[in-house]
Amino acid sequence: MGKQYWIGDVRAGAHDGAQVELKGWVHRTRGSNKIWFMVLRDSTGVVQCVIKRESVGDDAFEALRTALIESSIILRGTVEPTDREHGHEVQVSSGEVVGPVNPDRPFPITESAMAEADGGETEFLLDNRHLYLRTGRMTTMLKLRSTVFGAIHSYFRERDFIEYQAPNFVAGAVEGGSTLFEVPYFGRKAYLTQSWQLYAEAAMPALERLYTMAPSFRAEKSRTRRHLTEFWHAEMEVAWASNAEIMEYGEGVVRHIAKTLLDERSDELSELGRDLELISRYADNAYPRMRYDEAIETLQSKGVTVEWGQDLDYSKEKVLTADFDVPHFVTHYPRITKPFYHRPDPNEPKYVLCHDLLAPDGYGEILGGGERTWSEKEILERIDEEGTPREPYEFYIDIRRYGGVPHGGFGLGVDRVCAWLSGADHIREVIPFPRDSRRVTP
Repeated sequence: MGKQYWIGDVRAGAHDGAQVELKGWVHRTRGSNKIWFMVLRDSTGVVQCVIKRESVGDDAFEALRTALIESSIILRGTVEPTDREHGHEVQVSSGEVVGPVNPDRPFPITESAMAEADGGETEFLLDNRHLYLRTGRMTTMLKLRSTVFGAIHSYFRERDFIEYQAPNFVAGAVEGGSTLFEVPYFGRKAYLTQSWQLYAEAAMPALERLYTMAPSFRAEKSRTRRHLTEFWHAEMEVAWASNAEIMEYGEGVVRHIAKTLLDERSDELSELGRDLELISRYADNAYPRMRYDEAIETLQSKGVTVEWGQDLDYSKEKVLTADFDVPHFVTHYPRITKPFYHRPDPNEPKYVLCHDLLAPDGYGEILGGGERTWSEKEILERIDEEGTPREPYEFYIDIRRYGGVPHGGFGLGVDRVCAWLSGADHIREVIPFPRDSRRVTP
């Protein structure tokens, strides 16, 4: 029951004049009592199939003619080039319905259903996400997403990084404790991880260059176009590295992602209306760097109410990136705005050696990283400075007691990168089953 022929190959001209057996789903149909036109879909595209009663017989013709949208079908026939919409069509000689759709419960995603749905089109499509995945736009997004994941893996593996996994149940926060998901854990409290970082630093003296691709969880009630409660994180950690060197890796991986999408998914990007020259600009050009102080001055010059020492939230990043034509790094945030693990600049202790990478078109932060506080003395000072209890981080402190070295890393929001490069209006569009503060189904 395997599958030998793919619609994408048919449309590429690989089977012109040949007999094929296509397996897929009904995309749309039209016709008469003698000839039926069925557009068949599989994961590689759609193609029109011409079904004539005189060619397939009455029984097969009626079964195929009455097959509803999203019925699964097997069709056999001859591929013919054509000047029509898809460039090729299949003259069907036989076929059968494998998985019929019940006429009493037709495929629910229709324009009229979306228009009439309670909560509007967006909520309707989220409620029917398990079926919406089959639509052309969502299929395209999933293909782009797969390529982004593959590009991240290839970037790090080509540079001899080791993939390393960390636990999802943790005892303490990496970012603010207010964004932790608390879970019962055999009579104790545990939390879902916000980041792989603390456990990556434990393995850093063993592996020196390491990375991961894993989900992270943040209990943020933010409802912006870029927030999820469960999201995918690409993170890396490198021994003997400065903040500047970590930025080089961050720029490198983002440019590599853009280049890989151009090489492997240019058709899909074009289908989404994305300007390929724009993606090429992201792949080929260096990413400028500005200090936090410059970013504050720029925002104030644009009439934004912001004071030195405030973090740059999404509303401010959106304004700051409005005039960017490529991503920009913002470096050297004030010490008071960043968690204890960010290393203070030895030359300017009121700043920390860190960076955020902000994407243009108002997408904002896609990557954050920096140099870690690597000595026992400094880490204890920073933890006490925050008023954070030491006990949950004892293992993290202990790392520094046995051969601590300068090191750093970053976290890349994979879903945010997918949304930015695909031009999505909302991060929900690029993840199969989005989770936010209001939704945990389907």
